Amino acid sequence: MGKGGMSQGEKKDGEEVNMAAWLMGVNTLKIQPFELPSLGPYDVLVRMKAVGICGSDVHYLKTLRCADFVVKEPMVIGHECAGVIEKVGSEVKTLVPGDRVALEPGISCWRCDHCKGGRYNLCPEMKFFATPPVHGSLANQVVHPADLCFKLPDNVSLEEGAMCEPLSVGLHACRRANIGPETNVLIMGAGPIGLVTMLGARAFGAPRIVIVDVDDYRLSVAKELGADNIVKVSTNLQDIAEEVEKIQKAMGTGIDVSFDCAGFNKTMSTALSATRAGGKVCLVGMGHHEMTVPLTPAAAREVDVVGVFRYKNTWPLCLEFLRSGKIDVKPLITHRFGFSQKEVEEAFETSARGGTAIKVMFNL
Repeated sequence: MGKGGMSQGEKKDGEEVNMAAWLMGVNTLKIQPFELPSLGPYDVLVRMKAVGICGSDVHYLKTLRCADFVVKEPMVIGHECAGVIEKVGSEVKTLVPGDRVALEPGISCWRCDHCKGGRYNLCPEMKFFATPPVHGSLANQVVHPADLCFKLPDNVSLEEGAMCEPLSVGLHACRRANIGPETNVLIMGAGPIGLVTMLGARAFGAPRIVIVDVDDYRLSVAKELGADNIVKVSTNLQDIAEEVEKIQKAMGTGIDVSFDCAGFNKTMSTALSATRAGGKVCLVGMGHHEMTVPLTPAAAREVDVVGVFRYKNTWPLCLEFLRSGKIDVKPLITHRFGFSQKEVEEAFETSARGGTAIKVMFNL
C-alpha cells in the first residue's frame, strides 16, 4: 500500500497515480506515489518495464550511503532501466510513443570543462538516477531527456536494455585500458561488474582472460561465460604472493591489463603485483574508500594505474554488441520480481544475500 492507503496503479481523479519504490531509511523501502516534473520540450515520458538492482542500490538500502554520496531524505531508488515511450516533448524528433528505449541515467550540465572536453561522466553537476538527492527510476513512469534514451534494436529485449547500464561500466573500463587483440586480461572479482567487464574485454578482442574470486559459484558462471581460466582466492592478505603465482600460471603469459572490479586492499594489491612490467591496472570497483597498496614496487615496474568512474558514450556500443550477438547478457539475469511492496523487499533481500543471485531484475 502506498501513502494514504493508495495501492499501485490506482487512479485518482481519473488519472493514474505514478508509484515508485522509495528508500525511506535503513532497510526500509515503501512503494508510494511519485509526482513527476512536467514534460519539457526535449524530454520524454517513459513507462518503466525493466529495472535492475545495482550494488550501489543495496549500499544505500543498508547504510544510506555509497562512497561520498549520503541519503539525507526519502529517495526513489533504481538506475539500471529500460521502458517504452509514452509521450514526447514538442521538440523531440528522434523518438515516438511506443518506442522501446534504454535509459542512460546521468544528466550532465554540458557547460563545464569536463563536459566540453568530452568527459561528461566527470561533470561535477551530474544528476544521476538514485544518487542523492536525485530520484531514481524504479517507478511506473519517469521523465527523462530524449537524448539519453536509446532506441532498442528489434532483437534486443527490454531486460537487455536495462543491462546496458552495468555493461557500460565494463565497456568504459575496456576503453580506458585500451583492450584489444594483443591484451591479455586479468579480472579481480566475478560479480556483475567483473562479469560484464569480462564480456566487454572479449568483445574488444582480448585473446586470454583469467578471472579471480573467492566464490565457487561465481567462478563457475565466469567459466560458462567464456573465461579462459579461473582462480579461487582467499580474503587473507598473507596469501597474496602465493596467489599471484597461481594467477600468473593460470594466464600462462604476461598479464597486460588487470581490472580490479572489487576495489579492496587485497584485490588491488594482487592486481598490482600480478601485472607485468609496463602493464596497466584499472580500478573499477569501489569496495574500500581508501586502500593501502604496494604502489612503490608497481611504480618501479612502470605499472600504470587507471581510474574508472561510470561511463561516457557507451549506449550505442552496448546496443550494437547486444544486437550483433557479440555480447550476451541474458545469462547474468538470475532472478526476476514484479513491482509490489512484498516483491520489492524480497528482490533487494535476494540481491543483498548474493549466493546464486547475479543480476536481480524487476519486470514492471
